[in-house]
Amino acid sequence: MHVVPLPALADNYIWLLHDDAGQAVVVDPGEAAPVEAALKDRRLQLRAILLTHHHHDHIGGVDALLARHAVPVYAPRDERIATATHRVGDGDRVALEQPRCRFEVIAVPGHTTTHIAYAGEGVLLCGDTLFSMGCGRLFEGTPGQMLASLDRLSALPGHTLVCCAHEYTAANGRFARTVEPDNAALAAREREVMSLRARDQPSLPVSLSTERATNPFLRTDSEGVIAWSRRQGIDGDRIARFAALRANKDVFSG
Repeated sequence: MHVVPLPALADNYIWLLHDDAGQAVVVDPGEAAPVEAALKDRRLQLRAILLTHHHHDHIGGVDALLARHAVPVYAPRDERIATATHRVGDGDRVALEQPRCRFEVIAVPGHTTTHIAYAGEGVLLCGDTLFSMGCGRLFEGTPGQMLASLDRLSALPGHTLVCCAHEYTAANGRFARTVEPDNAALAAREREVMSLRARDQPSLPVSLSTERATNPFLRTDSEGVIAWSRRQGIDGDRIARFAALRANKDVFSG
């Protein structure tokens, strides 16, 4: 399975997965044009659409794609996604024959209450829940919900490739450095990202093991994050530490 990030809108990635036989699935198509161009350039046949949540920059291109491709649309149980043909939730499995692939559906409330992720074929399609060195804003969920969601994703195998839906990595790294300035793995990841972005290359996908070593939102129990929290006057439990991280990131302008 080939995994391709398609830049879209301001800083989104639509994820295209395809096999060597020309069968493809797309994830969170916020607009149709990049998908249609990739299908044409790579001589692919679209077979399915997977959606993680209802925000327009993730579903805005679905109608236009369905006008040209009669394919199933897998989406969370959320009436705000009117184009869904298959509603899926936590513990469900999406099994496609073309391309042949299997994904486990994981409920990850936090960014929205009905957000889901798809894990399988060595990749994690996580929408706006997990970003490289960051996580999504809490528009509908609570800090406890988001932390529990991130815990579930972090427990996946370390070789899993994290396919986030936005190119936020450089900015996230700058915030992460204020939390753990002595984290050598974080410094190495920042150098890698700077090199990639200087060549206009995506910083994604990234291995989950790298995220566990560099992402403060996955490291609420680390010595570095605990020390940072104490400097902020937070001496509570891990949810309090996570909430402090998220609140500080919300106003960070570095």
